[in-house]
Amino acid sequence: MTAQSSHKKAVHFGAGNIGRGFVACFLHNSGYEVVFADVTDALVDKLNSQPSYKVIEVGAEGTTESIITNYRAINSKTHEEELVQEIATADVVTCSVGPNILKFIAPVIAKGIDRRSEELKPLAVIACENAINATDTLAEFIKDPRNTPEHRLADHDKRARYANSAIDRIVPAQDPQAGLDVTLEKFYEWVVERTPLEDVGVPDIKGINWVDNLEPFIERKLYTVNTGHATAAYHGYNRKKATVYDALQDKTIRAEVEKALRNTARLITDKHEIDEDEQNAYIKKIMTRIGNPHLEDAVERVGRAPLRKLSRKERFIGPAAELAEKDEDCSGLLDAAEMAFRFQNVEEDQESKELADIMAAHPAEEVVSKVCGLQQNEKLYPMVVDIVKRVQADNELSD
Repeated sequence: MTAQSSHKKAVHFGAGNIGRGFVACFLHNSGYEVVFADVTDALVDKLNSQPSYKVIEVGAEGTTESIITNYRAINSKTHEEELVQEIATADVVTCSVGPNILKFIAPVIAKGIDRRSEELKPLAVIACENAINATDTLAEFIKDPRNTPEHRLADHDKRARYANSAIDRIVPAQDPQAGLDVTLEKFYEWVVERTPLEDVGVPDIKGINWVDNLEPFIERKLYTVNTGHATAAYHGYNRKKATVYDALQDKTIRAEVEKALRNTARLITDKHEIDEDEQNAYIKKIMTRIGNPHLEDAVERVGRAPLRKLSRKERFIGPAAELAEKDEDCSGLLDAAEMAFRFQNVEEDQESKELADIMAAHPAEEVVSKVCGLQQNEKLYPMVVDIVKRVQADNELSD
């Protein structure tokens, strides 16, 4: 197996704010040419017509700007063959498309991997999504017989390797006049598992923290940053606050966020043997980050996709289910979940409309099974059923 050429290339699916502002920025700073793959015609055209854009980092200590160059964009909807060839000759494939879109990008990645020369190092595939083990999920779709013929699976690992990752960076809604420029917070964490790539060498990407066991990092991030951010948004929405910053100025909402994070801290410190003081310091930092006045974010935007956020392995039900099994307090998480169940028929959020339909059409027990994936024998199940019944009763009163 020979080494890759000196020209380093990464294909990144999803040219949105996280793709351009976080992942592509790291790849660019590490010397990669970045090939964006996206389905939005206007965005692809703009990237191809503009030779650079700015990434603006905002923190308490001031603002810094980086200029991103050396990129191209391909419309994955209309130029599949071109994209397949880019994947076949890339060093790295990354994505930030949203967990629900992974199944749609898998077929073209599978074609690119299948065409890959074994003279090249295996392609490193890293999904950068707010979901636990998103790369494993993507790998399952890629290896599905509809995408990769079964006879090609035996030596698939000679052509591709899959590493899960945890990303942590707040990227708020952008100014509509910003164009391709992206404003985000200075703080970041990008942790990737080393083991799947160890024998072939990890990609040289500055800023990645390569680790042997990713689970503590994933759960600490998801159950602190995402739980805290969404808790503030859902409580804020139900108390008619405009932004997460506004919500956190309300002492009652702030207390609810802190309560939810005390619940998850108990789980994280016990399960992953993380020092309590260390976790408390992490929570303090998170509260400062999500309450950054320079990164104001509408509660509707942060709260969007409630069906995904109420699902079994996500930020509320995931930790609450584990705590309930151990008879530990999960009341802050349940309060937040109730506010998420009340996030219905929100403009420009399809999932909130679907949630309203499900809540109206099914008894509470079915809602809990369907939306949260909880089984009747789980201790959390009756607690969430009670919440859904309460929300349904309130909905009927308001009709």
